[in-house]
Amino acid sequence: MSALPIPNVPLDNGTSIPQLGSGVYLVKPGEAEDVVTTALEVGYRHIDTASLYGNEAEVGRAVARSGLPRDEVFVNTKLWNTDQTRAADAFAESLDRLALDRVDLYLIHWPQPMFGEALGAWRALIEIAESGRASAIGVSNFEISDLQQLIDETGVVPAVNQIELHPLHQRRELVEFCREHGIAIEAWAPLAQGKSDLFERPELLEIARAHGKSPAQVVLRWHVQQGRIIFPKTVRRERLIENADLFDFELDPSQMAAIDAYEAGTNFGPDPRTFDGR
Repeated sequence: MSALPIPNVPLDNGTSIPQLGSGVYLVKPGEAEDVVTTALEVGYRHIDTASLYGNEAEVGRAVARSGLPRDEVFVNTKLWNTDQTRAADAFAESLDRLALDRVDLYLIHWPQPMFGEALGAWRALIEIAESGRASAIGVSNFEISDLQQLIDETGVVPAVNQIELHPLHQRRELVEFCREHGIAIEAWAPLAQGKSDLFERPELLEIARAHGKSPAQVVLRWHVQQGRIIFPKTVRRERLIENADLFDFELDPSQMAAIDAYEAGTNFGPDPRTFDGR
């Protein structure tokens, strides 16, 4: 059960994170344990879950079943929206479900600016990190104003911002802000959730043919070359293997620019400025 040759991305707090992981969002109850077991068997070492997903216990069982040393598996989970005023307790509950004594990364799932609870939750995450029960802390779906508030009020910069990001929705201003502040970007829906004509576009098909890769692999490579952390969702062993076959080719500047040109401001998930999920 050797690890795949996946690079690590350094985080500003001195830890690092595997650049490619396996996400279990919308994996059906009863399936997540097998999906994570398969991912670890084929060589993944980064698992992304959340309390909302309802599968933390299955993830924990798969990690335990793998027999891998704890330090070899990067586990990330998230604080759900309705728990922002009780973050310490919610985190402890996540640890219990995972059957772990720490996680490698803990994120606030959504900013919910209409409620103003994220700052208090962030203060709780800082205490969790100081206790050693989370090796790194960060956020998900935070806009520039949300990030700025946390930094201004606490002086602690999130290690990660996990956002919807794909060729049709590149979030360039937000990405630049994160780069300037040393915040690593995790791209969720890196392939636009399969809800577009992206993989039928002639420029992308041509690039894929030139490298002997699939259009999906080319888009994932586009992310990788920009230093992003990605976890395309799949429940299939063969697709897990294909998604990891990204590190033996490189897109040239003209190919990167061709994909950059797909920017359309098209998001397929909720708007972080208005979403509360309650």
